[in-house]
Amino acid sequence: MDAADVRRLRWRCRRGLLEVDLLLQRFARDRLEALSAEEAAVLAGLLERPDAELLEWLLGRERPEDPQVADVVDRIRRAGAA
Repeated sequence: MDAADVRRLRWRCRRGLLEVDLLLQRFARDRLEALSAEEAAVLAGLLERPDAELLEWLLGRERPEDPQVADVVDRIRRAGAA
């Protein structure tokens, strides 16, 4: 991932729902640059989801069916707990 890709993903992590925004911003700040291109693509797809659905996933109330998405959600949750 180049610097422009990182900036675009970091911007897309900004959300309208405060709880989702806080978790995604912490993840973007601390771990975004360490993502592989494949993980970044999964994150980009994840960011297409509505905030309400992301909230359920990030709070652990529901789990994404796709294992790659679930892995990224778990990484975001761990970053938020740190």
